[in-house]
Amino acid sequence: MKKKKIFIKTFGCQMNEYDSNRIYDSVSKIGFVKTYSQSDADCYILNTCHIRDKAKEKVYHEIGRVKKLYRDKKKPIMVVAGCVAQAENEEMVKREPYIDIVLGPQSYHKVNFLLKNHIANFKQEETEFDTISKFGYFDQIKNNNNKVSAFLTVQEGCDKFCNFCVVPFTRGPEYSRPIEKIIFEAEELIENGVKEITLLGQNVNAYSYKENSKEFRISDLIDRLNQYSELERIRYTTSHPKDMTDDLIDCYTSCHKLMPFVHLPIQSGSNRILELMNRKHTVDDYIKIYERLKKINNEIEFSSDFIIGYPGETHKDFEETLNLIKQIKFINSFSFIFSPRPGTKASKLEMIDENIAKERLTLVQSKLFNNQKEMNRSMENDTIDVLVENKLEKQNKFFGRNKYISPVIFDGIKSDIGKIVKVKIQTSNQNTLFGLINKNMRAA
Repeated sequence: MKKKKIFIKTFGCQMNEYDSNRIYDSVSKIGFVKTYSQSDADCYILNTCHIRDKAKEKVYHEIGRVKKLYRDKKKPIMVVAGCVAQAENEEMVKREPYIDIVLGPQSYHKVNFLLKNHIANFKQEETEFDTISKFGYFDQIKNNNNKVSAFLTVQEGCDKFCNFCVVPFTRGPEYSRPIEKIIFEAEELIENGVKEITLLGQNVNAYSYKENSKEFRISDLIDRLNQYSELERIRYTTSHPKDMTDDLIDCYTSCHKLMPFVHLPIQSGSNRILELMNRKHTVDDYIKIYERLKKINNEIEFSSDFIIGYPGETHKDFEETLNLIKQIKFINSFSFIFSPRPGTKASKLEMIDENIAKERLTLVQSKLFNNQKEMNRSMENDTIDVLVENKLEKQNKFFGRNKYISPVIFDGIKSDIGKIVKVKIQTSNQNTLFGLINKNMRAA
């Protein structure tokens, strides 16, 4: 049977990247092979994200681009997958005839069936929430990811219902995978040569799997992974402050492979705004977590997400956010102007003046970017540990990351890939560190 080519364009979060890789693993069973060429595919999948502004319109823009690519060629099977597909499924089928299949994130286990049964001009839509069946299906398919750093989904969905967030409606309720299935997949990744695993979930630290009256938490996963000698680093994202439990905090004492970098979104430095958002935590709760972790290890650094210009945000609320950023000195953080998501409570609220929101975002980003620059400058002339991921295309340089997930570019050799090497940092900018490898200390 002739192999068919499939291309997936992935938008948004790390979980989408994980999902795309698992779709590749699945469709390989029915004769599809991955192609890196966008203009040479028998099947073209857009794996979409609904978090960012104008997500739906970006999908239609991409479809328009695909139409141009294939204007003089056979049309590929056009699949829209992911959270936009889940939220906008009925409209998409009606609005865009070029789309053949609409596939929600809890129906990825049906992708092979849908592709095999695809008939030209016949629309197929699968957007039911069937998380258990999905993971049960993928548990039987080997994870072939062999990159140095890999994602591993352990939890999906959300029960928090923040008033601005669409995730509960696109990913469904919180679901935690069986712990042994996760460990088995982790072992597959380690056997493939993976040296760093990032545990993923919409609320990853809400992971809770019960078996024989025992509850397993994310701390149990981290502890199990910490015991694999071939694995160098462990990370997890994204967390909710409400679920930063004592056992997870204790992992920063007992698990030396857990990186000292905590991505913990707070969204606002104002308790009033946090209440309006239905975040279920206060600024004081957040600061206590920060102080406890810094007491365990002063080298731990925090990053966060900030929504600026949330409906009702006053100048006082905004100043409180700036003060929190000054106090904690977040690095590698994300900040955005509030953008209403259809179906959420916040979408019905009156937005603040757009110009004021833009001015506030500029101020916040200035402080956040300055924190990152200062952090990077503080490492200049220091020798740091870098996990080498790959060689840069068309350059005789290599790429890796430090313990804070910051990119590092340096000279190296091919055999360094997959190893932790010592790099002396010479210069830096806001996003990246640049250095020279210490050739006498490669085998760190």
